[in-house]
Amino acid sequence: MTHPLPTPAHPFRIGTRGSPLALAQAHETRDRLMVAHDLPEAAFEIVVIKVTGDQVQDKALREIGGKGLFTREIEEALQDGGIDIAVHSMKDMPTVQPDGLILDCYLPREDVRDAFVSPHVARLADLPLGAVVGTSSLRRRAQLKLRRPDLQVVEFRGNVQTRMRKLEEGVAMATFLAMAGLNRLGMAAVVRSAIDPEEMLPAVAQGAIGIERRSADARVAGMLAAIADGPTAQRLAAERAMLAGLDGSCETPIAGLAVLEGGEVWLRGEILRPDGSESLTDEGRAPVADAAALGRDLAARLLARAPKGFFDWKG
Repeated sequence: MTHPLPTPAHPFRIGTRGSPLALAQAHETRDRLMVAHDLPEAAFEIVVIKVTGDQVQDKALREIGGKGLFTREIEEALQDGGIDIAVHSMKDMPTVQPDGLILDCYLPREDVRDAFVSPHVARLADLPLGAVVGTSSLRRRAQLKLRRPDLQVVEFRGNVQTRMRKLEEGVAMATFLAMAGLNRLGMAAVVRSAIDPEEMLPAVAQGAIGIERRSADARVAGMLAAIADGPTAQRLAAERAMLAGLDGSCETPIAGLAVLEGGEVWLRGEILRPDGSESLTDEGRAPVADAAALGRDLAARLLARAPKGFFDWKG
């Protein structure tokens, strides 16, 4: 059964957050759908939805509810039929979707690395003793404190532009942002150095855009199939299964990266105490078909090694 394609009179509605990066990701999704289905731009509508995580800027994410803060209102619009798809940064996504929704389309993954950004020095190692670093990521905070216990880490909420302004105002000497986001915004020039995964493992699913839809919507499923990237899906199957096994949230410092090598997935994972005083790492390999099982196994091994209270936040 064929389904009618969208038209300017009945446009395809793409739901997104309103930040410049979120809009860039929505536009990339729209552009790929335009090419895949030979449709004009007028056949699409970008619908900006305000989410709690963007409206509450003066508190740490762990204090106001974690990952769902960037998705809940968008998913409600999807369930209600107000939009046809939702475009997300995958590192913001909970591992379980609400009833009736499915997340099975990913765009080709961007650069997975973290970027070191500073008006003053070129590398993390060059920061002076006791320097102030800003980040809203509990993972980055813990990884920084593990490597440089002398650093002062302050809360740095807001979109990329807001964080860059805080740097200029001297709130912190340096910050870390995702290379993927800076590339998508055309802001790669602000990067002083990219952090190799061997030095600092990135967030699970960093650099990946996911597209969520109603599970019963066959028309949308068919449209998205034309732009879905298989290798990204295979990598995220391993990473997100590991995250789910670790019960990962914004309150737990977790890093992970899957790489495809031949017909295998190589997965590395790291969990840290929130204060950066301890880190546990592990890795494994498995056939691509067993990517999710690999993620679950790696999570179980890490948890088995973690002492009671490992993730407890002490301030």
